[in-house]
Amino acid sequence: MKSRLLIAIIVLLGIFLFGGVFYTVDETEQVVITQFGKPVGDPITDPGLQVKLPFIQNANVFPKTLLEWNGDPGQIPTQDKTFIYVETFARWRIKDPLKYYETVYNEIAAQKKLDDILDSATFNFISSHHLVEAVRNSNRLLEKEVIASAGLADSVQEQISIKLGRVGMNRGIMEQAKPKLEKFGIEIIDLRIKRINYVDEVQKKVYERMIAERKQISEKFRSEGKGESKKIEGERGKELQRINSEAYRKAQEIKGKADGEAARIYAGAYNKDPEFYSFLKTLDAYRKTIGKDSSVVLSTKSDFFKYLKGYEEKQ
Repeated sequence: MKSRLLIAIIVLLGIFLFGGVFYTVDETEQVVITQFGKPVGDPITDPGLQVKLPFIQNANVFPKTLLEWNGDPGQIPTQDKTFIYVETFARWRIKDPLKYYETVYNEIAAQKKLDDILDSATFNFISSHHLVEAVRNSNRLLEKEVIASAGLADSVQEQISIKLGRVGMNRGIMEQAKPKLEKFGIEIIDLRIKRINYVDEVQKKVYERMIAERKQISEKFRSEGKGESKKIEGERGKELQRINSEAYRKAQEIKGKADGEAARIYAGAYNKDPEFYSFLKTLDAYRKTIGKDSSVVLSTKSDFFKYLKGYEEKQ
């Protein structure tokens, strides 16, 4: 009798330990209990030790934390007929685990639903607004270089007024997708446009416009540089001419003063001894005109030859 009781106790203990009667719910988890594949009771969201019927009931665990969704880049036309690639991302969570289990069951199926709904909402919003709505948040005036680099027309600032902006479009896409995802027990926490880029054809035109704009700016700088160079050269020539004129004036002034001083000295020497002065000047003329191998034929009556004549008579 005692052995039978002991065996029964061991069997019951085995059922409780190995039959899955007890299970633990973590703080980051929520559980839906199913019996023969059908949910029973309310979802369990509080952490702790829980009990279920062994063998016939299963604990389906779902995350309570935020989950990631990354959209694939897609080609979307804007309202101004500009084709762009748009890439988005979102953060979501399982708000109603019971609905989630009954509709999508697992994260793979949930990601597909998110792809369909969020990509569709993104397409609707981008295609119904101008390009600048997706890249700007205010009506702040843009510089011409920025307009050119974006491939926009110069008059874009007068033609388009920002109503939503990129932040508003993010919010609008999320609000449009929320009610469609609630029936799957999914709640969108945040959605953002991660990246926007032009398609290849538009990108090529944008680059060509950017190159043309940069060439125009470089030509403007070159023209201004040449004008400045001519101005500097003109000022340099003017300054050089002024310096030369000033130097010439000073040189002529010094030369005039020197000639005057020399004339004064010559005049003083002549007045003191005219004959000796005449003799020195004549000797100086001999030195300049008669060389070592020079032959001079002059009349003895010439004034120029008079000192030579006197020299020969003394010999």
